[in-house]
This record gives sequence, C-alpha cells and structure tokens, in this order.
Amino acid sequence: MFDLKGRVAIVTGGNGGIGLGMARGLAAAGASIVVAARNADKSRQAVAELEALGTTALAVSVDVTDEAAVARLVAATRERFGRLDVLVNNAGTNIRRPIHEYTLAEWHRVLDTNLTSAFLCSHAAYPLMKQAGGGKVINIGSMMSIFGASFAPAYAASKGGIVQLTKSMATAWAADNIQVNAVLPGWIETDLTNAAKREVPGLNENVLHRTPAKRWGTIDDMSGVAVFLASAASDFVTGTAIAVDGGYSIQG
Repeated sequence: MFDLKGRVAIVTGGNGGIGLGMARGLAAAGASIVVAARNADKSRQAVAELEALGTTALAVSVDVTDEAAVARLVAATRERFGRLDVLVNNAGTNIRRPIHEYTLAEWHRVLDTNLTSAFLCSHAAYPLMKQAGGGKVINIGSMMSIFGASFAPAYAASKGGIVQLTKSMATAWAADNIQVNAVLPGWIETDLTNAAKREVPGLNENVLHRTPAKRWGTIDDMSGVAVFLASAASDFVTGTAIAVDGGYSIQG
C-alpha cells in the first residue's frame, strides 16, 4: 500500500529542508526523484544522497516562478523517466517584516515563489498525470495557513492561498483520479527557520512552550506524510490539509 517502486516524483525545493526530508521518504519507499531547485551544487549533493538510498534521482535547475522554465522541468522529467506520478510543491521563501515596511516587489517575490509556483507546476504536471490515469499533488502550506504573524504577512497570505488552491484542484481533478492535498508543517529545523530564530526575539522559547512534543521538528519528520500522500494508501484522501507540527496547532 505504501510501495512507490516505479513511481516518479518531482520535489520543488527538494535540495534542502522540508523538501529534502520528503524526497528522502519518497526515495526510501522506492520512487525516483527529480530535485527541482535553483542551487545546482546543493541539488547535486541531494541527488547523491538520494541515490545512496538506492533510487534514481535527477537534478533540474529551475526558477519555479517562470512558466517556460517549469515547462522545461516537466519535459525533462518525461524525457528521463517517461512519466510523472507525484508532484511536491515545496519551493518557498519568506521576508520577515511588518506589512507597512513591505515593498511591492517583496510582496510579489514571496507570493510568486510560494503560491504562483504551485499553480504553475501543477498546471504543467496535470497533462502527464491525466495521461497516466492519475497522480498525487502535495502542496506545502504552513502553520501560517491557519495563524497570522506580524512578521510574515506575505508568507501567511501565500500559505493560506495554498490551502484554498489545494481544495480547488482537488475538486477539479478528482474525475481524473488525481488527489491533491496540503501538508502544514509546524516549526521544523531548517535554514529558513534557523534564520527566523535569529530575527524574531523569543521565537525558540515560544515554539517550545506551545508545542506539546516540546521540540522542533526535523526534516525527517516530514517523510512519512509524504509517503502516505504519494501512495495508494491515500487514494480516497483529497482536498485535506494535514498538520505535521507536534501538536502546535491544537493549542488554544
């Protein structure tokens, strides 16, 4: 039920952080992985790590906010593997400052990277999945899909949008046997959140206080949910938003 042998997955932003954690899980379950990211050196390192798990992996340098580049990503996947079964829309960024200090260019940078890229990649992946008789799209949201934060207005807006986009795609593509779900990570130890610890006073203490598990998550905590949502185990699960947060979101 959780076997992904013969499946092919694109993971945007898959060369580090949550994306790499999910790619590890998918690879361990047998999927071939396309690591789609900008940093070519990091992507090569990620491919080597994934291949050490016994799978086949391909690195594709791509700007996921560029429609033509995304089309080339999907074409490269089709050329190398002949199919596409799973798309993980994980690429993301954040600019931490109050909304009144934002420039329009910064707003667009965050929204385009986090939300528009998910639309572009899903739009490009759809024909291949439909042709294959089905597929899985996993969109990466956040606790800020649920909560606001004074220091992350564009990020919260983009991640709230991810949940609504997920619901719309799930409804539109159900007839094509394509399941679309969102994952809402809690506070996971990554380069991005390590920067947040430095930039947001008291963040580490607040996270530990509010999280019942009393720890930050690791990128490998994201592996299991990726395998579940990519596999036959979730064939009747669509349009959902699953928190993976150590209980952070259940606290009042």
